[in-house]
Parts: sequence; C-alpha cells; structure tokens
Amino acid sequence: MKRSMFVMLLIVALVFGGIFFFKYMQAHERKKYVAAHRIIVSTVSAIPASKQQWEPHLEATGSLRTVKGVNVTTELSGMIRDIYFESGAYVKKGTKLVCLDIDPDIAKLHELQANAEVAKITYFRDKKQYQIGAVSKETLDTDEGNYKATAALVEEQRGIIAKKIIRAPFEGKLGISTVNPGEFINPGDNIVTLETLDPIYADFYLPQQDFPRVSIGQIASLSIDAYPGKTYTGKVTTINPIVDKSIRNVEVEATLPNPQHELLPGMFVSVNVRTGDPIALITLPKMAITFNPYGSLVYVLTSTKQTYQGKPVWQATQKLIQTGESRGDQVAVLKGVEEGEFVVTSGQLKLKNGSYVIINNRMIEGK
Repeated sequence: MKRSMFVMLLIVALVFGGIFFFKYMQAHERKKYVAAHRIIVSTVSAIPASKQQWEPHLEATGSLRTVKGVNVTTELSGMIRDIYFESGAYVKKGTKLVCLDIDPDIAKLHELQANAEVAKITYFRDKKQYQIGAVSKETLDTDEGNYKATAALVEEQRGIIAKKIIRAPFEGKLGISTVNPGEFINPGDNIVTLETLDPIYADFYLPQQDFPRVSIGQIASLSIDAYPGKTYTGKVTTINPIVDKSIRNVEVEATLPNPQHELLPGMFVSVNVRTGDPIALITLPKMAITFNPYGSLVYVLTSTKQTYQGKPVWQATQKLIQTGESRGDQVAVLKGVEEGEFVVTSGQLKLKNGSYVIINNRMIEGK
C-alpha cells in the first residue's frame, strides 16, 4: 500500500516536473526569439531631397587694380618751390601739382631768346643783302643755321621749364604727399600717387580646366569683407592667352564701375563668374553626406508598416552618390538620390545598412 502511494506520488511529481520544465524551456526560447528579432530603433533627423535653381559659375579670389595708376615723379632734379595740391584731392588731367625752382631756367630762357632774336635779325638782314650781291651764299647759310640753332635752344629751354612744373598725367585721385617745399628731389623720387578709381580692374586666376567655361562679356560679381553683404557687378574684359606654367592657372581680368570710389587698388576680393543659365539640381546639406576616399555616402529612408512610440518607423539604406559643386552649406547631388527621397541629415554615425529609425527633427534642432 505504502509502496503504491510512493510510486503514484513519484509519477505525479515527474508529470508536473515535466510540465514545469516544458513551460520553462518554452518561455526561455520565446525570450531568445524576441531578443534575436527585437527591432532596435534610432532617432535621426531627415529632410526630403529637393531641387534648387543654381546658376553655373566659377569661384576665385583676386585683387583690385586701377585702370591707370602711377607714382608721380620728376624727370629733372631740383628744389621744390611750390606745392599746389592737397593729399587725397581729385584732380583733372593737366592740373599743376608741384613747381621746382625755375628762376635760373627762366633767366637762361631770356638769354637764349635774346640770342635767337639777334640771329633772326642777322639772317633776314643778310638775306636782303644776298639778293643784291652784298654777301655770299655761304654767309647766308651760316646765318640761317645760327638762327635755327638758337631758336631750337629756346624751345629746349622751354621744355626744361615745363618739365619742372609737374602736372597730373591723367584724371584721378591723389594719395598722401611725401614731399615738402624746399626739399630737393631727384628723378624717380616719389611725389604722390595718382590713381583712377572709376572704373577699376579685378584680377584673378582660374585653373586651366575651367578655361573653356570663361569668356569675354560674362558677368562677374565681387564681394569684399570690407562691405559685408554687398555685391559689386562687372564684366570679364580680358583673358590672358598664356597659362602660368608654375601653377597651371590662367589670369582673368574683369572691369567694374566704381562711381562711389568704394573699391580701392590692392583690395582682396572673392569673385563669382556666371558661366551659363540657371539649372535645377538636387541639393543636400553637407552634414547629410559622409565623404570618404572611396566615395560619398548618404542614408536614404524608406517607410515601413511598423511604429515605435506612436511614430512611424523608417528603414535606412546606404547609397553611394556623385556630388557636384558646393555653395555655402549646400552640395549638389548629381547621381544617387531622387527628388522627394528622405535623406538622413544627422545621426548617421549610429546607423548601418538596414537600420530602423524614427525621424525627430525637433529634437535634433534643439527645439
């Protein structure tokens, strides 16, 4: 009897133990399955790829140069007697700037004029005498040569005096004076700078591969850090027919109106040359693109039927793209992304091909 009860209890214990073991293994396997198939969802920001109208252009840096510019100097040495200009003044062509001491030169001119007058009188008197045979032809020829020589000396002296009165060679704006009355100057010594400021040249260089894209008459826009937000517009007027063999660049010259004289020679400028009509291109922020030596990558999102915390879940697919030129924060995408596709703009570092994500632009933007 006791033996039968023991066997029965053992059988019941084995049955219930088997049931509990089965349930335990079933729960354990379910947990393993759920863990293996659980969806890990990341949060990213994303925007739809859109097209923008971009004007084809070339960018470069350069410097400004005057159409006419010179350091005013003297051809002859001498003591400065008078200065007729003020630093920074705007002068017309031929305006008297400086006069050297010309008193000795004027005295010499008077002497030469007197000699020339005597030679003239002598020549015309002997000419009449020659007509009646009172003087020889040789004497008349000598008188004529003397007359012409003294007249030439007068003109030479007048030229010397004119050179000592220094005038503006063209219209423009004067710089800062570097001389004073009573100062002795030699040929080549700088008196003052003279620059024409309207119009003004912008010189810049382009790589030789861009040479076919630039031509005379194209619009050139300039920006200068001295005037933030302001743009100056001119035209390409000259393209150097020689490529600099040391840097393989070609020099280009643009001419710009400068009526307010805001642009000054030597200023550093950023140049934008328009090379064609506007075209529609897909553009993305630089932060959306991962640049690698083997290519540029983006993550494109496709919708799924799943949700996470009430938000739609997207699946990220890594795509290789071909990029074009960039403007500011935007980069043109030539291949790899279609208009309207959602592209991840931040959070790419935690993604891999096939990752599940939700979009939360508000959190990424810190709103």
